[in-house]
Amino acid sequence: MSVRDLVVLGSASAVPTKSRNHNGYLLRWDGHGLLFDPGEGTQRQMAFAGVSANDVTWICVTHFHGDHCLGVPGIVQRIARDGVEHRVDAVYPASGAVYWERLRHATAFRDTDVIVEQPVSGERMALETGDAPFSLSARRLSHPVESYGYRLEEPDGVTMLPGKLAAKGVRGPLVGRLQQEGRVTLPDGTVVTLEECSVRRPGQKVAFIMDTRLCEGVHELAAGVDLLVIESTFLDEDAALAAEYGHLTALQAGQVAALAGVRRLVLTHISERYKADEEPRFVEQAAAAYAGEIVLVHDLDRIAMPPRRRDSTP
Repeated sequence: MSVRDLVVLGSASAVPTKSRNHNGYLLRWDGHGLLFDPGEGTQRQMAFAGVSANDVTWICVTHFHGDHCLGVPGIVQRIARDGVEHRVDAVYPASGAVYWERLRHATAFRDTDVIVEQPVSGERMALETGDAPFSLSARRLSHPVESYGYRLEEPDGVTMLPGKLAAKGVRGPLVGRLQQEGRVTLPDGTVVTLEECSVRRPGQKVAFIMDTRLCEGVHELAAGVDLLVIESTFLDEDAALAAEYGHLTALQAGQVAALAGVRRLVLTHISERYKADEEPRFVEQAAAAYAGEIVLVHDLDRIAMPPRRRDSTP
């Protein structure tokens, strides 16, 4: 059974708190597990969440500030210790390769050869995903150190229309051939095309945006996604601090979601400066700009993908 959801392993910013661990997000997608920004303590949080090293097929690091990568040594060593046999792709900014190497080989342990490195560079880059049921791309953001956001896209598919198939006389094995080949010829010589008997099924899309100021890359990554996971480190009254340190406010996250036509907005990376009773204000400020569904996450939350967009019937 396919599962598509986001498991929140940590949701703090630079300083963890009693209620929020350093960053860590596992996006589960039809048997794949994309682990974004494993901060300090991620390995233990995975135990609390009931997920294992065998669930991880990708490690995606946005940048090399500690709250986004200090969990890498533990994750790598757990992959080795647990004898993970499948390929694990590691994606990170090429400019931080020296930090990756330090983290990847931080201590003495029995190593593993299943990790395949894909450093990213340039303004945007498509990653090699092999036979995975999605594409994955990286886009440069605006932060004091080089930082990238990631976008996962499922290809569009088709939904067959039984009424149209019946009206055209397409039945039995011909239906499968029509899906595979795009057209079939009936016994009477009539040619029926896939477009005549189906509607487009939009693929689902997810964007993961951590530390950044507002920039072109933010909007490019977020455009039209079903699920936007985005930092909202500061409240709007601290917008000057956000700009100085290269972060977003909750209001800015809402503005991004509204402009991009996002279906579900997930706020995370909350600064330790705010107390628990101030947290509802993050949702309130994002909602001032965005009328859709907003989730302010907490550690160990599970966020489901929104239902598929409705097919567009011709």
